[in-house]
Amino acid sequence: MSTGVKSNAVPSAGQHVDGPRLLGEIGDTNARFALETGPGEIFQVQEYPCADYPGIAEVIRKYLKDMQIGRVNHGAIAIANPLDDDRISMTNPDWTFSIEATRRALGFGTLLVVNDFTALAMALPGLTDSQRVQVGGGARRPNSVIGLLNPGTGLGVGGLIPAADRWIALDSEGGHTTFAPADEREDLVLQYARNKWSHVSFERVSAGSGIEVIYRALAARDKKCVTFDTSDVVKRALDGEPLAAESVEVFCSILGTFAGNIAVTLGSLGGIYIGGGVVPRLGEFLERSSFRERFEAKGRFESYLKNVPTYVITAEYPALLGVSAILAEQLSNRAGGNSTAVFERIRQMRDALTSAERRVADLALNHPRSIINDPIIDIARKAEVGTSTVIRFCRSLGWPRLSDLKLKLATGLTGTIPVSHSQVHPGDMATDFGAKVLDNTISAILQLREHLNFEHVERAIELLNGARRIEFYGLGNSNVIVQDAHYKFFRFGIPTIAYGDPYMQAASAALLGVGDVIVAVSRSGCAPELLRVLDVAMQAGAQVIAITSSNTPLAKRATVALGKDHIEIRESQLSMISRILHLVMIDILAVGVAIRRAVPGEDVAEAIARLRGSADDDVTAALDWLSHGAAGAATGSRKKSVLQNGVKQDVGLERAWPTHRAP
Repeated sequence: MSTGVKSNAVPSAGQHVDGPRLLGEIGDTNARFALETGPGEIFQVQEYPCADYPGIAEVIRKYLKDMQIGRVNHGAIAIANPLDDDRISMTNPDWTFSIEATRRALGFGTLLVVNDFTALAMALPGLTDSQRVQVGGGARRPNSVIGLLNPGTGLGVGGLIPAADRWIALDSEGGHTTFAPADEREDLVLQYARNKWSHVSFERVSAGSGIEVIYRALAARDKKCVTFDTSDVVKRALDGEPLAAESVEVFCSILGTFAGNIAVTLGSLGGIYIGGGVVPRLGEFLERSSFRERFEAKGRFESYLKNVPTYVITAEYPALLGVSAILAEQLSNRAGGNSTAVFERIRQMRDALTSAERRVADLALNHPRSIINDPIIDIARKAEVGTSTVIRFCRSLGWPRLSDLKLKLATGLTGTIPVSHSQVHPGDMATDFGAKVLDNTISAILQLREHLNFEHVERAIELLNGARRIEFYGLGNSNVIVQDAHYKFFRFGIPTIAYGDPYMQAASAALLGVGDVIVAVSRSGCAPELLRVLDVAMQAGAQVIAITSSNTPLAKRATVALGKDHIEIRESQLSMISRILHLVMIDILAVGVAIRRAVPGEDVAEAIARLRGSADDDVTAALDWLSHGAAGAATGSRKKSVLQNGVKQDVGLERAWPTHRAP
């Protein structure tokens, strides 16, 4: 039997230009992985016990090491788990992980994690006649809805809906619809099941365990005592044991009724497919049973269902075929064709290019992210050519500007927002320089996400959450950032203040000590007056979080350094991008502190609202005024009058009026 997956075959010549892709399927016990070297070319299937590995990243690394694969750009994994967001918590195995963090840890450009039932559904359109067995008549109608049943531990139900040139997976809980018997034997099954459950769904009698329920119901009818493990009913039926064979026959009939229900509900003119671990074992037993007869038995709609084919999935690893299809869809560039089109175009035209242009072509094929992320001068340096050659290469392939090539490569690799760096020129119109500013900012944010050290972020959040007092220091343009940070953090009930004047920074830092934290924001990270102030505070025991460029004196001095180098629009001499990135970093830290201070069952927005309190505008204004130190020279009576103007007494002077404490 052909499965479409070659466990240890030798790859053919038709390979993905972006390298082999990792495909995986993680169940309760084992993790299965394979490499896809080209469309439909899946090889090197290996299984690993989940219990032997602490997490998903470790088992993937083990597989890649065993396969002697140094680099994979794209991967897709199916897991037997619901998926709500980036954070995945599995029960079996007991793994908790972030999809994005795992992608970064493995160095993948793309990592998709999908539900295993969705993966199975997405495999259906690509199944060949050797990967499925048709039961009964009917002919599938192209580009029509497909239905899927998966009798296993439960009864999975879903479908595929055609939409233009793609498929949309439909998840449902159809297995929990109420079971309706169609003959006297099924009446007995329902009566038996009602003694166990208040609601008898189709899943109770059509999933794998349903065969046992049916067997026990028929045994009770015959007043027979069940003395064996009923999980072995299918084997006994195939061996010819009469009661077991009758039980499997009833199971097939019920399944046929349910499959017909799904077909008319979804309008599945593309066919009904049945997977799972139970039905494929039945083989010709299913074909001899009344499955198809009951499938078509829908009264006035019998002729409708006669034209709907039913298939049993026989492919050995259908979930791998499904994640392959999902990954290919994710990588496709809807605006310009297949995701690999840009790579194929470069490869096909390479021999027609000059020798210098071929070096740029090789860089694009082997290191596409260098083309995407780097400015033209760095691209030229890496390709060992001049910048004019880079432009000629783009024009030779039909793209007038480097930004066009960046766009094609970025969408081809990720299917998401492109990243690029474009210089603003004096003659640019608003439509040009506006797009360039936005593209540069988007690019910088995506690079920050790609390269930010989140272990450092966690450490910074720990320091801030446990701080006795937080002070934000910034000079020049960075003063705007620290004022914004102060506005966010003092509302968490933490004594905070922001200083943009070096003399005030020096005076305040001299009073800090153990338990106090300074957040220093600087684009250059080299201001000597700021560095001197931080040295004084750190010698007294204060901690410093630096938001700055890497490898600067500030980054090297700090307790924790956060940031990523980026490219400014040099002609403007404005730190536009760094300001945005620094504001983003402040937001990340603020959300982190809010999460740490959230109570069980509270989301981040609720935590922030609770920590800020329900103060009205007068309270907020008073707290803001006091925390900014505007009343620093005021008398005690002045403070009291301000508080009485709107601040409730239970706010407390210690919270509303953060004071310095000597170390």
